[in-house]
Amino acid sequence: MIEARHLRVLRAVAGTGSFSAAARELGCTQPAVSQQMKALEHSAGTPLLVRTGREMRLTQAGEALVRHAAGILAGLTAAEEEVAAIAGLRAGRVRLVSFPSGSSTLVPTALAAMRAGHPGTRISLVEAEPPRSVEMLREGDCDVALAFRYAGTPDVGEWQDLVVRPLLTDRLVGLVPEGHRLAGAERVEMADLAEEPWIAGCPRCRRHLVEVCEGAGFTPRIDFATDDYPAVVGLVGAGLGVAVLPELAVESVRTKGARTVAVEPAVEREVVALTLPDLARVPAVAATLAELERAAGR
Repeated sequence: MIEARHLRVLRAVAGTGSFSAAARELGCTQPAVSQQMKALEHSAGTPLLVRTGREMRLTQAGEALVRHAAGILAGLTAAEEEVAAIAGLRAGRVRLVSFPSGSSTLVPTALAAMRAGHPGTRISLVEAEPPRSVEMLREGDCDVALAFRYAGTPDVGEWQDLVVRPLLTDRLVGLVPEGHRLAGAERVEMADLAEEPWIAGCPRCRRHLVEVCEGAGFTPRIDFATDDYPAVVGLVGAGLGVAVLPELAVESVRTKGARTVAVEPAVEREVVALTLPDLARVPAVAATLAELERAAGR
């Protein structure tokens, strides 16, 4: 019989490449990791790891087991949490991952409400942009992922295996230096910015910026690229270029030296909370999704 603890150890070995590194990650000894791997291979009836020098390489069977481990462990976590709630234990854990502008706007309100209403629930937060945040959810490294996608993108089926909780539609706004010729404009066509140097954001946002600009008839000259929104505002404020930012991002930073303008055609992104179907039934996860939805409706 394959045990969940053995699967967790296998994932750690696969992720770190050695028994000793896996032991450090799991907080146990190297002999304990070795012993559990031997037990797992005995249960599987086939080798799962091959030693290559100081590192471990997965066999084909090992790769298959690691591939299934995330879903198995997520299902077990869901079962444990739901059983604990049914038994009357007012405790739980939710691992949340969010993109930066969501972390600074939606997440604080939602987590404050969770702490007030469910003080026994522990919530952790790390930051990652999609698609990495969605990968973390599928790999079992988080329970809820805040993510976004742009309207009209072809990858509409990328979340079809997940529970999707729509939160809000986030419109992009233009950002120009205060002394810019278009700083006082009520609305700006993207084509009006064709000759400007651009400051771009995260890889997904950068790709979408290029697509929008090309749709307006030009290819943007991107002089700077950064995932840090205050850095984008600082570069624009210093007169080094123009940018488009989500309204959530503008809400969370000081736009010193820069002015926001509406851009046409309108560019929007859909902001959602994602989880796995099994995890959606866990009370602490369901409560977190509900509080994120309330925060988005502020």
